[in-house]
Amino acid sequence: MMEDDPRFNAGTGSYHRIDGSIQMDASVMLPGRFGAVVAIENVKNPVLVARDVMEKSPHLILAGEGAVKFARLMGHEHYNPETEKSRKAMSSTLEKLADYSNMEDRITSFRNRVDFKKYLSADTVGAVSRFSGRFAGAVSTGGASPMLPGRVGDVPIPGAGIYVGDQGAVVATGIGEEIIQHSLCFRIYERIGEGSLQDVILDEVSGFKGPVGVIAMSSREEVWHANKTMSTGLFSME
Repeated sequence: MMEDDPRFNAGTGSYHRIDGSIQMDASVMLPGRFGAVVAIENVKNPVLVARDVMEKSPHLILAGEGAVKFARLMGHEHYNPETEKSRKAMSSTLEKLADYSNMEDRITSFRNRVDFKKYLSADTVGAVSRFSGRFAGAVSTGGASPMLPGRVGDVPIPGAGIYVGDQGAVVATGIGEEIIQHSLCFRIYERIGEGSLQDVILDEVSGFKGPVGVIAMSSREEVWHANKTMSTGLFSME
């Protein structure tokens, strides 16, 4: 549902890379099981392709053209996730890059003139769940603006943007590079049971320089925290 909502940067509404392409990442995780797609293009719901990778392939992660071909084999039809919002974001990015039409010049301008952490968006969507004592997590993103073709953030990396085990589930959003460097979700998961889960999250993100948000649950707690505005929701059948 969140991937289909154009207000989010995931699935429909995903941002362009500086070459004009839209490459999305998504992952799903259960205790002992994982599936992800990296830089996948022209599908409506990357998270469903990631689930197919987990359930119907011998692999954990598929990327690029190979991920697209697998999606077609699994019945996921061609879909253009571009929206007016993403086109405007692309125009803004090109203005920052002096609107170079040549890719080499764009990359040079990107490296020399753009403050990556200043302009990166952090509109990743994610969910964690607990059902009959079992945990699951999923996370999806259209990346960030601006970004180079082939850039991979934290979303498809287990332990970075997602981690699920028998003790709980954790997903994160923010500057992917910073989340990866901190192995954020795994570090939080490893500390489940070490006092309040909320306090653990606060401690783990206290040193972050960029925006970061976390949702997590254990057998006893459902918590969330962000150092910028982040929409969250909780649904209980209990």
